[in-house]
Amino acid sequence: MADVIEDKIKNYRTAPFDARFPNTNQTRNCFQNYLDFHRCNKALSSKGQETSPCDWYQRVYKSLCPLSWVEKWDGQIEDGSFPGKI
Repeated sequence: MADVIEDKIKNYRTAPFDARFPNTNQTRNCFQNYLDFHRCNKALSSKGQETSPCDWYQRVYKSLCPLSWVEKWDGQIEDGSFPGKI
């Protein structure tokens, strides 16, 4: 199972189709993957587990989201003013 996930991550090129976001505008997809990455990291690190499965979400949001948005959200998380629930 872990080998299959690692193979998918290695062969990753761009964000795959996500049926939750069928429209051309991928803004929500970007934001959701950003939240999923941080939630995954928080959940796995609190259990003392390896966070490598979370890399998938990071790769997806980095391919979909503009860098300025990610920098803004990272700053908001540091300041404690991020609007999403992580």
